[in-house]
Amino acid sequence: MLALVQYIFAVISGVIVGFSLGLIGGGGSILAVPLFLYFVGLDQLPDAVHIAVGTTALAVGINAYINSYMHFRKRNVAIRVGGLFAIIGVFGSLLGAYLGRITPGTDLLTYFAISMVALGIYMALRKEPSITGTAEEAQIIKTAKRKCPKLNAKTATKVSVLGFIVGVVSGYFGIGGGFLVVPSLMFSSGLCITRAIGTSLISVGSFGVASGLEYAAFGDLLLIVSLLYILGGIGGGYLGTSLAVKAPKKALRIAYGIIIVLVGIYILFKVGVL
Repeated sequence: MLALVQYIFAVISGVIVGFSLGLIGGGGSILAVPLFLYFVGLDQLPDAVHIAVGTTALAVGINAYINSYMHFRKRNVAIRVGGLFAIIGVFGSLLGAYLGRITPGTDLLTYFAISMVALGIYMALRKEPSITGTAEEAQIIKTAKRKCPKLNAKTATKVSVLGFIVGVVSGYFGIGGGFLVVPSLMFSSGLCITRAIGTSLISVGSFGVASGLEYAAFGDLLLIVSLLYILGGIGGGYLGTSLAVKAPKKALRIAYGIIIVLVGIYILFKVGVL
């Protein structure tokens, strides 16, 4: 049984992650697991790592479905491509969740921390496409809405293979995987980055919910904590999205990447690797 203050911290964790997702985009949810463990205090529970991963997965998945509403309203989702990626990827996420559950908690947390360091470095160093946010990309999106990518055999194969691989990674670590889904959609189907982000939420939601339900079936999920996280995430996501237009994205992405690296290193110290 958790203390009242831990439930409050769960809401605050949701606000933090939702805010970072709204402000930065892909990669924002990777802070959820360490926040649950060390801020909310789930690290004191038996089998804490698996509970944190399962709880995070469900919360991130439902949050992604909620956030996808605005993209659907703006017709910023390629249904056929996103649907195929999500459907095949769910099988991968279930496999990933199974592999995560049978991995010892300390090992899983170590691999998670290493992935945080790698993602943080990537976020800090990567460059945005030169047309992102410009009138040129706006025209590409407008054209794309009238002309969905054709799912010929070659495209469908690439979408399916990448969907399965990303699903495995997402399910294993209990993360949304948006930072992997977006480039995978762009590479496999030719979507522009903005439309790929809108389409990716179908997969992020599906992977998270599928993985979370698998963890729940084995008792590795705190439903109330997950729901409180979702509540905080809605408010944080709204605030982050509102500020995203005015905020210096490059500087924020670099700062956020550094934070992720530092948190990853902190986890490695906690588990005794460093």
